[in-house]
Amino acid sequence: MSAELKKFFNDYVPLPDAELDDIVSKFKKKKIKKNEFLLMQGEVCKDLIFVQNGCLRLYYLQEEVEVSVWFALKHSSAIEIYSFISETPTNNYLQAIEDSEIFYLPKTELNKLYQSHPKMQEMMRKFWEDVILHLLERFTALQRDSAEQRYLDLLNKPELLQTIPQKYLASFIGVTPTSLSRIKKNITK
Repeated sequence: MSAELKKFFNDYVPLPDAELDDIVSKFKKKKIKKNEFLLMQGEVCKDLIFVQNGCLRLYYLQEEVEVSVWFALKHSSAIEIYSFISETPTNNYLQAIEDSEIFYLPKTELNKLYQSHPKMQEMMRKFWEDVILHLLERFTALQRDSAEQRYLDLLNKPELLQTIPQKYLASFIGVTPTSLSRIKKNITK
């Protein structure tokens, strides 16, 4: 199984090898083609996803315009947190923006792991805290920072700039692709 997935768990809570092997063995592997959906509006997010390779995008539609909420790059997680926790239908889409390979764990299996491996509860608490802090940081930046500042912040994340198409990056920072081009042009002057 994936050494990167084991590292992902160990970064939150160090676990004995045997316990970690058992947890990771519950994940299922799947290959996703570019543009394939893992979650559609109206569905319930039932899986915790780890991106082994590739990139996924969480987005919603606003007046038929796609607004990117989050990107899950190689060796990171992907989840629609509200739907996953509340078990209610989502307003979002989760889509591969390049051919990807994922490991996924159904929520039903996660709940079983809580019983058989009590440290999983601590691990997931730390994971949820991390997700919430990143979301708060992002939402605060969208409200507080100028579009130019949000782009400058992206420059500190070269993996996003190298992987994500400009039209998705534009919606991620809250501007049109044309505005993003103008911001980039003004910065390089």
